[in-house]
Amino acid sequence: MKFEEWEPHYKNILDFFGFDRTGDEDAAVLARSLTDKDDIAVLKDAVCGKKVTVCGNAPSLPEDMRLGRRIGRAGKVAGTGNGAEAGTGDAGNAPSPSGDEVIFAADAAADRLFSKGIRPDIVSTDLDGCEDSFLEMNRAGTIMVVHAHGDNMPLLKSWIPRFEGPLVLTTQSRPIERVYNFGGFTDGDRAVFAADELGAAEITLAGFDLDDKDVVPMKHGKLMIARDLLALLDFKI
Repeated sequence: MKFEEWEPHYKNILDFFGFDRTGDEDAAVLARSLTDKDDIAVLKDAVCGKKVTVCGNAPSLPEDMRLGRRIGRAGKVAGTGNGAEAGTGDAGNAPSPSGDEVIFAADAAADRLFSKGIRPDIVSTDLDGCEDSFLEMNRAGTIMVVHAHGDNMPLLKSWIPRFEGPLVLTTQSRPIERVYNFGGFTDGDRAVFAADELGAAEITLAGFDLDDKDVVPMKHGKLMIARDLLALLDFKI
């Protein structure tokens, strides 16, 4: 999604939560100052023309992956027929569940997959769920798509300089040099928007639960917005 299309949605989010746009803009500048990396070409090559599965952190994630259970556009439920068996192989070198399925994990979902022997190809993260395993994955080739916003500047300072592998920076405000905006708000829906913008041939979802009632009001609001944003890409969940 181009920024001109995204900006009205972004303004609504700012108004809904009372967020400060200046903070997001400052975070983008900070993130860029912390690294010289810009692996957008690597990210595009990993996604363009590929079948991409975006993994959320819902409790159903392990079972969805084991069974090859996916949600496609318009709410279509699909089984890939080649689900990954948890707990097998070397996590550091483990391939995606299928040779042609790119795994794009949302934040803490990456660590859950990695602990079960699946190293995601790409991770979308604002670093809230970042663990040392992210550094290990990144060194092994996992592309880190790190999101900068007004509330995570200390995390940006702590983690960005430590990533040795491929790295792409994103913002939810106006993009600047080496900091991109593909659309989306939470780690999960940002991954979907990125895959769509970068030309994925097919996008499916695993481990998504936008009806989770056991969350704080702020998180509930974010899940509501994620649902509305995903509907723009014809994902009805």
